Parts: sequence; structure tokens; C-alpha cells
Amino acid sequence: QVQLVESGGGLVQPGGSLRLSCAASGSTINNYLMRWYRQAPGKERELVAFINRDGSSLYYVDAVKGRFAISRDNTKNTMYLQMNSLKPEDTAVYLCHARLRSAHGDYDYWGQGTQVTVSS
Repeated sequence: QVQLVESGGGLVQPGGSLRLSCAASGSTINNYLMRWYRQAPGKERELVAFINRDGSSLYYVDAVKGRFAISRDNTKNTMYLQMNSLKPEDTAVYLCHARLRSAHGDYDYWGQGTQVTVSS
């Protein structure tokens, strides 16, 4: 079982940058598919970005394409989200998600989230 802890959130002005980290413990993330989600007040949780096990396949929601970059360092057991050109509409709690696929089914794990606020 893997435990996930996000960090790096905070208050930033529009146009600024933040780098989120998702540190895993209890298990290596090599075999996990990893995602960043976000949830703004009053809105549904939204998938922001996806990265496969070795980082060779990436996905971004249209709203963040060209501004955000997801990456992972399996040697450090950590996933990242580099966020540039931030907009007020990026304000949300950002959550780390890990999925282990097995012959017995999928196992999903979540972090507690880190708040990102984009405001002048």
C-alpha cells in the first residue's frame, strides 16, 4: 500500500509559477499509473494530468496544455506538476492519485491535497 503526500502549493499572482510534488512512501511507485486532479469549491474533481509508469505517455486536460508539465522520478519515489502562467481559474486543491493495476483489479490511492490559490 502506498501513502501519498502533496506539497508545494500556496498563493501566487496570475502569471506566476508553482511546482507541486507528490511524495510516495510504503511502496515504490514504479508500477503505478499517476495522475494529478484538482477540485475547486463547488465544482467536481477534475483530472489535470496523467503520466504512465515510465513517463513515456502523458495526458493533459485542455485547460492546462502548454502551461503545466507532469513528470516523475521513480528513483525518488516522487511525482511533480510544474505549473506556469497560472490563472485565477487554476485555483483549487490539487490531489495526487496513484493506481496499481493487477490481475485482481485496480487499487486507487489518494493524497490529502495541497491548496493552490492564484490571486492578485
